[in-house]
Amino acid sequence: MEDAGGTAFFTGTSQPLIRGRGARSNVTGRYEKFAYEPFDDGWTDDDAVPRQLRTVTIKDTSRTIVNRNDSPDISFDWSINPYRGCEHGCIYCYARPSHAYWGYSPGLDFESVLFVKPDAPKLLEERFLHPKYRPEPIVIGANTDCYQPIEREQQITRELLKVFSRFNHPVSLITKSALILRDLDILAPMAAKGLVRAAISVTTLDRRLARDMEPRAATPSKRLDAIRGLSAAGIPVTVMAAPVIPALTDRELEKILEAAAEAGARSAGYVLLRLPQEIKDLFKEWLATARPDSASHVMSLIRQTRGGKEYDSTWGKRQRGDGPYAQIIARRFRATVERIGLNRPAPGLRVDLFQRPLGSKNQAALF
Repeated sequence: MEDAGGTAFFTGTSQPLIRGRGARSNVTGRYEKFAYEPFDDGWTDDDAVPRQLRTVTIKDTSRTIVNRNDSPDISFDWSINPYRGCEHGCIYCYARPSHAYWGYSPGLDFESVLFVKPDAPKLLEERFLHPKYRPEPIVIGANTDCYQPIEREQQITRELLKVFSRFNHPVSLITKSALILRDLDILAPMAAKGLVRAAISVTTLDRRLARDMEPRAATPSKRLDAIRGLSAAGIPVTVMAAPVIPALTDRELEKILEAAAEAGARSAGYVLLRLPQEIKDLFKEWLATARPDSASHVMSLIRQTRGGKEYDSTWGKRQRGDGPYAQIIARRFRATVERIGLNRPAPGLRVDLFQRPLGSKNQAALF
């Protein structure tokens, strides 16, 4: 492992409140043979425990970079994730359980032990050069954020975009980071050709709540700035009010959509909070410390949207929920996007411009 300058910790162990992190513990992954539960025997000096957790990076040596999506309620077929794990630390992140596949905790490990894919641009180019390859739109960042803080150093997303640009290949990006504006020099020319669009996630406009819930993500105002900057550069932007969290962010739904429309968003979407696998306990643990007065009410409303359970993975229901409360959220969303003009469908991306650069092994040079 490559240590980015931090302290060591052990998977499965409990942590005190860690500054700048979302999870409150390092819950053992569901694939591990043994589970660890902390026990205070009175001998530990709490003051000696590190209060700040540094990020560790591990090189991911995957041989492929493009993933096929077979979920019927997802709108895209192909995706790329330059990173596994996400330093943003959003407590509600649906990608957290995936860290358990690699023997790490969906808790603090997910946001502090990151897998990076430096070979991703090379692998993507090899895919595009294959003589049988036919272009289809690809989404970057569908699982973990492709513009999380580590991207400033690694620049894997930027290098991927250069490959997309060279081949005139259509691409979409999903992020909650203003770092996307760094790549306007690549994105704007692609947008002029109908090759790119972006989605910006805005969960809340409350800066304090955002800091508690998404500790290392961009502030709400910075996300609106990202929408504004992308729109001004001619890049079609969708705002994702996601997730809508009962009794925490649901009251802001209309304000989020209105602010995004004012900033230049053209379309919108939303997702009701999902709590699959380990996220259920991580989220409840966070509620107990960050919003104790609201915890029982939040969970009661969540169960009302999931048939009495804390999660229902049924296709078509997992992202929208069910029952009266979920129906009210859906009606409020539809009424607002129609009223403020955010109901325009995201523009289609062109696939007919794809071409292999001159001089590549599958495209002979003119001279």
